Amino acid sequence: MQTEARVGVVVDGAQREGSAHKYLPRRRHHHHQQQQPLQRQNQVSAVSEFLAGGIAGAVSKTCTAPLARLTILFQVQGMHTDIATLRKANMWREATRIVNEEGARAFWKGNLVTVAHRIPYSSVSFYSYERYKNLLQSLPGLESDSENIGAHLFVRLAGGFLAGITAATATYPLDLVRTRLAAQTNVIYYRGIWHALRTISREEGVLGLYKGLGATLLSVGPNIAISFSVYETLRSKWQSRRPDDSTALVSLACGSLSGIASSTVIFPLDLMRRRMQLEGAGGRARVYNCGFLGAFRQVIRSEGWRGLYRGILPEYFKGAHDLSS
Repeated sequence: MQTEARVGVVVDGAQREGSAHKYLPRRRHHHHQQQQPLQRQNQVSAVSEFLAGGIAGAVSKTCTAPLARLTILFQVQGMHTDIATLRKANMWREATRIVNEEGARAFWKGNLVTVAHRIPYSSVSFYSYERYKNLLQSLPGLESDSENIGAHLFVRLAGGFLAGITAATATYPLDLVRTRLAAQTNVIYYRGIWHALRTISREEGVLGLYKGLGATLLSVGPNIAISFSVYETLRSKWQSRRPDDSTALVSLACGSLSGIASSTVIFPLDLMRRRMQLEGAGGRARVYNCGFLGAFRQVIRSEGWRGLYRGILPEYFKGAHDLSS
């Protein structure tokens, strides 16, 4: 209604010179004054929500840090451990070893960098998603005012995919440092985040901070596609058969199942990412000298197909906690 009123004043001012021209700027100025507080309120609200989400995410990551570290330790066991020892590994035995040899605080090794990684990752992901979405909507057939549901779906999926790749690449060094800090057991080679970043850059070059990035980027697309498709399929079938069920319950259950499905499919890529991140760490000799695909085949040959899912049980527990919180 405000826009229509402003247009009407412009038309009237063209017909009546003088007083109408003096009136027009006052209306625009008054409208601009009304918009400024609203814009400030929206900005403050967005910042508050972002900070609240960041704090909640940090608390959640801290609560699940023991499970996350167990997952990483299991994932990288096959690199420097014989097969006989691998067959005896289980969650309880590994948790007991951590307490007896490293102390209970060791369950939170690398958690600080996990929390530090979350804020820039979320920021880059949110900002780049909006940019990519606007860019895609500027293309013919994908306009925001289009009624084509397929176009809207494509913009969301493609925007999420590109934003995920951008955020993962921009913050990847912190993810690599997280793995190396969490994988340390009795021998401490990296004393903290900054020491790890400096040491890796000096010993392995700047590109050493991006070891395993290929496996990470390969998992972004399947993760988004599987999560979205499974969630939407389960939700539509559930609501068609049980329309009176709580929306929150349906969303939680479908989200849990879609998360499990996505984690199961992309877990081998996640395992390979962790192992690539530890290649040559701490002055150790390289284990895989044959590239990503060669390393993938080597894991299957030496540990079997089950080796690709080493550590998935604590990952399931961690995912269940994240969804319940």
